[in-house]
Amino acid sequence: MDSAGAGSLQEPGGESQACRWLLTGRVQGVGFRPFVYRLARAYGIRGYVHNVAGQVVIVGEAGAAALAQFGHALLAQAPRLALPRIASCANCAPVGFADFRIVPSEQARERELHLPPDCFCCDDCLSELGDPADRRYRYPFINCTQCGPRYTLITGMPYDRENTTMREFAMCPLCRAEYEDPGNRRFHAEPIACPACGPQLCFHAPGSPAIDNTQAALAACAAQIAAGRIVAVKGIGGYHLMADATSESTVARLRERKRRPHKPLALMLPAGAARIRSLLDIDEAGYAVLAGPLRPILLARPRTGGPLAPNIASGLHEVGAMLAYSPLHHLLIEAAGVPLVATSANLSGEPVLTEADEVEARLAGVADGYLHHGRRIARPADDPVFRMIAGRPRPIRLGRGAAPIDLALPFPLPGPVLAAGSQTKNTLALGWVARAAMSPHIGDLDSARAMDVFQQTAADMAALQGISPAAIACDAHPGFASTRWAAGTGLPLIKVWHHHAHASALAAEHPDVDAWLVFTWDGVGLGMDGTLWGGEAFSGMPGRWRRVATLRPLRIVGAGLAARQLWRSAAAMCWDAGHAWRSERYGLLRHAWRRQLNCHTSSAAGRLFDGAAVLLGLLEEGDFEGQGPMWLEAAADRNKGAALPLPVARNATGLWELDWRPVLPMLLDASRPSGERAAVFQASLASGLLAQAHALRRDTGVRRVGLCGGVFQNRWLTGQVVGLLAGDGFDVRLAERLPCNDAALSFGQLVEAGARP
Repeated sequence: MDSAGAGSLQEPGGESQACRWLLTGRVQGVGFRPFVYRLARAYGIRGYVHNVAGQVVIVGEAGAAALAQFGHALLAQAPRLALPRIASCANCAPVGFADFRIVPSEQARERELHLPPDCFCCDDCLSELGDPADRRYRYPFINCTQCGPRYTLITGMPYDRENTTMREFAMCPLCRAEYEDPGNRRFHAEPIACPACGPQLCFHAPGSPAIDNTQAALAACAAQIAAGRIVAVKGIGGYHLMADATSESTVARLRERKRRPHKPLALMLPAGAARIRSLLDIDEAGYAVLAGPLRPILLARPRTGGPLAPNIASGLHEVGAMLAYSPLHHLLIEAAGVPLVATSANLSGEPVLTEADEVEARLAGVADGYLHHGRRIARPADDPVFRMIAGRPRPIRLGRGAAPIDLALPFPLPGPVLAAGSQTKNTLALGWVARAAMSPHIGDLDSARAMDVFQQTAADMAALQGISPAAIACDAHPGFASTRWAAGTGLPLIKVWHHHAHASALAAEHPDVDAWLVFTWDGVGLGMDGTLWGGEAFSGMPGRWRRVATLRPLRIVGAGLAARQLWRSAAAMCWDAGHAWRSERYGLLRHAWRRQLNCHTSSAAGRLFDGAAVLLGLLEEGDFEGQGPMWLEAAADRNKGAALPLPVARNATGLWELDWRPVLPMLLDASRPSGERAAVFQASLASGLLAQAHALRRDTGVRRVGLCGGVFQNRWLTGQVVGLLAGDGFDVRLAERLPCNDAALSFGQLVEAGARP
């Protein structure tokens, strides 16, 4: 490489000095070394840059002023996908470099790797995609150092071409020239490809010959969608089931085939603010999230009178929408000419499918056609989901683009620990020293495929980071698949109580707080007394949580059936409060309840929401987790209801217990509109939480309150609670980077592991 531009900022005759920088953070897979090379040329720096064990080392020689300006620009002008930190900067002896070079990566025993997430297609690549004069015109796998797949194609570290699934495609001379040209946008872009040397599309409709010409395959797929058919399309992290989102009959057919009668379906929309606002009722803050670098699914209201099919999200007032984020998606949505359903191609609750043979076999009764491509997916990554809650975008699910995510641990771990997470919404987290890396969403661990992906992710995390766990942190519930897997590893176990992990995950996001009151409201988790908790408050801090408040517990017949048979919670609420409940039909069940046969006790707020949804006549059973609470929130939408006073008093164990029973007559009053009753129910619980916080502040003097657990995904309830607490002088904290639901438990388990003596 020549050194054109060298000395451009160096004073004539100025004495050459030398400096060595060590940069950590996200500096791999984001075009950081090419950026450093171009920056060095601009500032007249001579020397080299290379990767060492996931970090970047720069040695530069120039005048003092040029070196200072270069050092400042390393952070100020870094690529938008990079998150660099200067770990050290030290003077060293000049050796007389003639130019500036990128030298090969080096391995080391101790590695500080930051796995790069998958990135959306950048504007420069989109411009080329639509330019008939460009050699990558309409090529579905266009990318550069600022965009394209990363996490889903990495097979080893450091992040170099031979350590990705793209090693299966030899670069053509033109791509090789771009890859090796420091002045090119694709300099060391590891997934670089073009129509001559890269992956291609193939469309297959059962009973017809495969179409293996990329443009013809794309056209065939778009034609299938236009004809009202359902197509499984391979993307960056797996397959989507895609169909016309404006056709109610097509959406109904997809629901019937997938046996998904009510669960919301995600949408993929064309880019452009005007087009988005013709489809969604969205403000500037929401649009900024939707069009931001993560390109997540955002929960938003469909535009009244708009073209979207009403059965996209049955029973709800929001749909989950995302913008096209890969070049293939841009081409497909343009060719289809309509918004698309883009729901994960999987069986309910399982991780998204990634292999052509498997998707055709397992979705044979669902999809009418399949759009495959030849770029192998090393590991699945579902789409991330966000929702605007309490004025800010909050993650509901971490996935493609948003994970893997690096987090700081407040306490150093004595050795490397892998945290196995929860049973539902599972994620894994690997912790070492004072750092954690958390995986994307894996899903519910109820199937063999989910456990296969869980085990693959666990192995990949350890292998890619070059770290072997010395212990496993897991949920204390012995029936969780993640806990059983942890026990089978033979490694020492660190068992963490479910709601302690919730509280610790939130606390670690707010290290400025040294004393907490944390409300953990969710479905259920095993408590220290053997009952199922889920409406608790804790005081203290990680490693020293003390349960100080709860909800009046329910005794529910049917053990694990209540999560889907929501009427069981409604019956328990009525019987507990002395109200009748369909006595003729459920006489035997009530007899079992009275005699405490096959019953479990739960203080979970989620069960109260389930029961309330049934009592309002919204549903009897749920076909997906959280359906009752979601429909209850939607019923309360834009309704007003005055809170009913709920008693808060110490129970026999000394906890401040909130008694929900006074809401029962109101819930059972069919003369009142269901929306009003839903609003009153939620307002009453919000007011009751404030009353508990008052009592706890008197006891402890603590005014910093955390809210976590899946119930606080409810925007209506959370907005009420935050407003009440803040209005009464509490400092209220919510999760910022992690979901408030069980997805954060793996990180919370690591925090608890580090906090223990």
